[in-house]
Amino acid sequence: MNHQNTTLKKAMIEALEKSLSVVTTACKQVGINRSTHYEWLKNDEEYAKEVKNLENIVLDFAESQLHKQILDGSTTATIFLLKTKGKSRGYIERQEIVTDADNFFKVEIIDDESKD
Repeated sequence: MNHQNTTLKKAMIEALEKSLSVVTTACKQVGINRSTHYEWLKNDEEYAKEVKNLENIVLDFAESQLHKQILDGSTTATIFLLKTKGKSRGYIERQEIVTDADNFFKVEIIDDESKD
C-alpha cells in the first residue's frame, strides 16, 4: 500500500468520526469518491475494522444524547428507552417470537364475522 493511500485512509477515518459516520460528508472532506471508500472497505481488512469500530462510537454518542433528553424530562425519549431496553420488564408493544428454522408452526386465521 502506498503512503498516499495510508494518509487518505487515516484522514477518512478521522472524517467519518467527526461526521458520525456519514460517508458522503467524510468523502467530501477528504476529497475522495464514495466508491474509493467502499473499495477500501472491501479490500482492506484493517480499514474495515476501524470503520466498524466507529459504529460503536456513533451509538455511544446517540445513547448519551438520549440520556440527556431523559434527564431533561423528555417523555418521548423515556418511552423510547423503555421500549428498546426495558423489554424484559414488560415495556413492549408487540410480541417477538424467536424460533429456529427447524420449528415450524401453523397459523390459522378465524373470521368471527358471520357472512350472510
